[in-house]
Amino acid sequence: MPNLFSRLLSRGADKQLKELEQIASQVSGYETAMRELSDEGLRAQTERLRARNADGETLDDLLPEAFATVREASSRVLGMRHFDVQIIGGIALHRGMIAEMKTGEGKTLVSTLAGYLNAIPGDGVHIVTVNDYLAKRDSEWMGQIYRFLGMSVGLLQNGMKLSLKRPAYAADVTYGTNSEFGFDYLRDNMVTRANMRVQRGHHFAIVDEVDSILIDEARTPLIISGAGTKSASIYKDFARAVRGLTQDVDFEMDEAKHTIATTEVGLRKIESNLGVDDIYGDMSGQLVNHLQQALKAQYMFHRDQQYVVVDGEVKIVDEFTGRIMEGRRYSEGLHQAIEAKEGVFVREENQTLATITLQNYFRLYDKLSGMTGTAMTEDAEFREIYSLPVQAIPSNKPVIREDHDDLVYQTIDAKFNAVADDVTKRHSQGQPCLVGTVSIESSERLSRILDKRGIEHEVLNAKFHEREAQIVAQAGRENAVTIATNMAGRGTDILLGGNPDELAEELLREAGVDPEEADGDQRAVALEQAKATCATEREHVVAAGGLCVIGTERHESRRIDNQLRGRSGRQGDPGETQFYLSLDDDLMRLFGGDRMDRIAAMMTKYDMPPDMPIQAKMVTKAVESAQRKVEEINFSMRKNVLDYDDVMNKQRQVIYEERNKILDGKDLVEHIADVTFETVQRRVAEFCSESVDVDDWDLKGLRKWVAELTGRADLPPLPENGDQQEIVEVVGDYVGSCYKEKSDRLSSEIIQELSAQVMLRVIDTRWMAYLQEMDYLKTGIGLRGFGQRDPLVEYKTEAYAAFTELVNTMYEDFLRTILRIELARTPEPTEDDGLRGAKFSGPAEVDGDQGGARAVARAPQGGMAVRGRDGKSPAASKPSTYRKSDDPDPYVGIGRNDPCPCGSGKKFKNCHGRNR
Repeated sequence: MPNLFSRLLSRGADKQLKELEQIASQVSGYETAMRELSDEGLRAQTERLRARNADGETLDDLLPEAFATVREASSRVLGMRHFDVQIIGGIALHRGMIAEMKTGEGKTLVSTLAGYLNAIPGDGVHIVTVNDYLAKRDSEWMGQIYRFLGMSVGLLQNGMKLSLKRPAYAADVTYGTNSEFGFDYLRDNMVTRANMRVQRGHHFAIVDEVDSILIDEARTPLIISGAGTKSASIYKDFARAVRGLTQDVDFEMDEAKHTIATTEVGLRKIESNLGVDDIYGDMSGQLVNHLQQALKAQYMFHRDQQYVVVDGEVKIVDEFTGRIMEGRRYSEGLHQAIEAKEGVFVREENQTLATITLQNYFRLYDKLSGMTGTAMTEDAEFREIYSLPVQAIPSNKPVIREDHDDLVYQTIDAKFNAVADDVTKRHSQGQPCLVGTVSIESSERLSRILDKRGIEHEVLNAKFHEREAQIVAQAGRENAVTIATNMAGRGTDILLGGNPDELAEELLREAGVDPEEADGDQRAVALEQAKATCATEREHVVAAGGLCVIGTERHESRRIDNQLRGRSGRQGDPGETQFYLSLDDDLMRLFGGDRMDRIAAMMTKYDMPPDMPIQAKMVTKAVESAQRKVEEINFSMRKNVLDYDDVMNKQRQVIYEERNKILDGKDLVEHIADVTFETVQRRVAEFCSESVDVDDWDLKGLRKWVAELTGRADLPPLPENGDQQEIVEVVGDYVGSCYKEKSDRLSSEIIQELSAQVMLRVIDTRWMAYLQEMDYLKTGIGLRGFGQRDPLVEYKTEAYAAFTELVNTMYEDFLRTILRIELARTPEPTEDDGLRGAKFSGPAEVDGDQGGARAVARAPQGGMAVRGRDGKSPAASKPSTYRKSDDPDPYVGIGRNDPCPCGSGKKFKNCHGRNR
């Protein structure tokens, strides 16, 4: 059945491809006409196409002519004419599909076709890249085409001022990273002035390296956070307490499922080390969490594998690209636990202020598309989560690369010696080698072996990422040996013989000339020399068999292996690929199953020497079976993150929609009567419930609530005849009169502005408290499974109840604040003063699941966390525009984290608010 299903899908894909080829031929039909246009005539195409679109022609109608326009503009500006297969890829992108194109097929150029066409209506196109370097490079490089055709190009970069982001988003085409787009969306929904927003909707996005962003990074929700609790010393205590434990005696660990737990023996040891009687007796659950994170940090997370320590700071290594994930931190205290383990400075925890998963952010777009060299293995996930079908695009030239079957050795030592032997042999013949490893530890191990053999080589990993583009560009030169920790999203082609542009810069530097300061003649001479050298070396490399890609281990995902393979054999070049494995590799050990056990038994039975490998189809099938298992586990993790975020997604949309209505001028004053009536009716129903006897009604409590709400104690007598509706009318009229007295003293403009700012603060404070509550709930919800209850169903039920309470009490908070405050003159916040008058003095944190643990990445704005002007988090800062009035109870309405009004210098919750 699976084979039949695959054939049916394949048949459908072939039919789709033929349709795309027919449209591509229509584009070619305009080529002559476009070539005859002058530069001014070609540029005028943009306005003509926009006018036709405004008159009712669809983008599909305009596609052939628009694509032909871009093809001609690219030929003139960049000297690059789109191949027919690139035109097909552009059509797939326009149709909201993923274009799977092999490495070296020019995906960056393909994006200009769909980008230009979809920018015609003027709603903005977002082109999403994996890092700032590629965003900047592509905006400058491909931006030449857009600018030539009269379109504007914007660029987002980490740490950019908000005043510079607005014009970037206003451009026809905007380049930036996935996290930058996502954080700007969250920030836009935290501002207090409409002109502070930078985004202008989500019309169309093209995601480069779509599998890396929408699959690999989808376990990492984006979170902006502020100051939280202080507990650095506790992390240090637990780090010391869990050292020296013995596996299977003091703790049990399942590496495949990323779980670890103490035994009774181990728990007693840890409690003794801490001087604690019962860790599980802590009702808050914080000590249990500290224990869990300390165990994970000590025994499941390893230096130079999942993270590195650079300049006294723990930095996460991206398991898929091998890059350092700057600014990202594991959440739930895991990062602090690792810092304590490594003996570096332990940074304090933070509280969530705003959050969204990448899945739900990208589902905001009216149309989404993507491109990558490896997506077909994740086709089902793309369709289910994003409604994104994958379309394989034929290569411009046939692939003649030779992919050898895997070689499996008994031990890791034997495997690395075999890799070194292979590299030595090929190096002596002049054949360039690109060796892929899955960890920094492995790359440095192989580097040491090659050093001993005197083989010159380059190492590319998270520790040496600054020269990334330069190293990759020259990996195809004669005799080159390059060791790289994964190769996803490098964004640089490996040309056989080398890259003449990069070589020209090297030649200038060798001559003592700064490439940035070289004049035209110097550049021309260096480039001519570089081209001659690269052409000669290319002939030698082709004769030696092209680029040889060697894998030292299979990755958990088949896509990452395919990305490594794809570096060889670009544009019809010759090449080879060979993977070396051992029975001790993590993938084989944890997920190999029965097949791998049979292979190990066979090697033992025939007493095979360690340096003798097995190369057979059975081995390849066993490896692929193991990879499928891991892919299923990882998909389940990503789906789990999304399932929980989906519960909040509709709630988030309700909150953000209400905020935007207020920012856009919603008349809150007009709804005051309705708000007052609903609030009073709900409260009266609580104090004077119809389900209890009239004599038991809490009229005293109701009067107290009204006094607390209004700041006044002159409520008229309440009827005692048992008529609930009459009580509602009396209380409602009284609260309404209090509001009228307040509004009569102010102009309509001021009361409108005051109402808007108060409502925004109420929404934000309530929403942040809700997010914190949901964080706590999510942390422990898994335990419900032990009671035979579905944790997700339980989470949905409790989240719904909590959100209902939030909505019900939101307008009550609004009334309480508006009735009890007076205006005071203070300076207006500037446009870069972030949230509620708070600035981003530093990167806030992004929270998510990274490699089985949740990872945290700070919002790209620099520093530690979102802070108010007074150094407190926005949630704890009173609006700078208002001051408290003299009311009967001076402590009513004070935020728990605000300074106590008594002047003690303590927080309110630790002073007069302690028992409130």
